[in-house]
Amino acid sequence: MMGKRLYRWLGVLLVALCATADAQLRLLTEDAPPMSFMREGEPSGFAIEVVRALLARTGDRGQIELMPWTRAFHLAQQDADTGLFSTVRTPEREEKFQWVGPIVVGTTSFYSLKSRHLSIDTLQQAADSGPLALPKQWYTFETLGAKGFTNLYGVPSSKHMMTMLKHGRVKLIATEDLTLAGELASVDLKPQDVTAHVPFMRSAYYIAFSPQTSVVRVARWQQALRQMHEDGSLEAILRRWLPHAPMPPIEP
Repeated sequence: MMGKRLYRWLGVLLVALCATADAQLRLLTEDAPPMSFMREGEPSGFAIEVVRALLARTGDRGQIELMPWTRAFHLAQQDADTGLFSTVRTPEREEKFQWVGPIVVGTTSFYSLKSRHLSIDTLQQAADSGPLALPKQWYTFETLGAKGFTNLYGVPSSKHMMTMLKHGRVKLIATEDLTLAGELASVDLKPQDVTAHVPFMRSAYYIAFSPQTSVVRVARWQQALRQMHEDGSLEAILRRWLPHAPMPPIEP
């Protein structure tokens, strides 16, 4: 009798484990062209294409959702089978996620309107330049705060940041070269309308999975990404979306 009961419970456990292994992934991102954005009602962009390729290679099922970054960042720390992309990997975030990547690398610089004719050559000059607009949830806000910047003006989104720059409410912003053109376009500006100052950070972007996600699944995604490096498919996607970006390094 005990033997039958044991086998029955083992069967239930195996079914539960299989269901967990096959659980659909929730893959969260924000509106940040050309990395991720909506095009004709469908998610599109460099990072979206990479994630879809990884879904196909791993055989996993997944739903890609665009939402505000703050909400996505919270959900990706709380829920199993949840991934957040594209996420900059920093020491402060290291223990909050399981990491797959990098999928791309970028450079963060300060930017001003070209019409202001500003000359900023050092971090100290940027710190003394007056209010510097940045979204509060960005890693750049954390990093510059840790460097002693007391002039940070926290805003809710990159569009708010660009609006303040356009209308002269701040002289300076800080953002990534990868997303600069899309952020400027949201307020009808172009890259030629701004001047870059002091590139101060090189950042690697990852897919960040929640701590509750299976480590086996995360390892499978990292292996699939490595295969994309080796067969050239990651570089092909990168060249379509970000032709001048360097290839990211391969991680085990």
